[in-house]
Amino acid sequence: MHMTIEPVTLENVYDAQKKISEYLPKTPLFRSVSLSKQLGCNAYIKCENILPTGAFKVRGGINLISRLTCREKRCGVIAASTGNHAQSIAR
Repeated sequence: MHMTIEPVTLENVYDAQKKISEYLPKTPLFRSVSLSKQLGCNAYIKCENILPTGAFKVRGGINLISRLTCREKRCGVIAASTGNHAQSIAR
């Protein structure tokens, strides 16, 4: 099985966002007072740790699996990772 890699377009990004939003909540942004003070600007932290696997990579796993054909899904998926990527594929 060979998966074709498409160039990233704005349309791809919006399509991925739509697919991912079916499975995951939006992660909030919080203004960090200490970082803002240290950097001299309004610094925000995106709380990816609230996602089911505790990391942003779950988005990539959902996006990847959602794009597989039925035939590819029946063949299964192997994730060469011992961390966040493998957890996202397993989820």
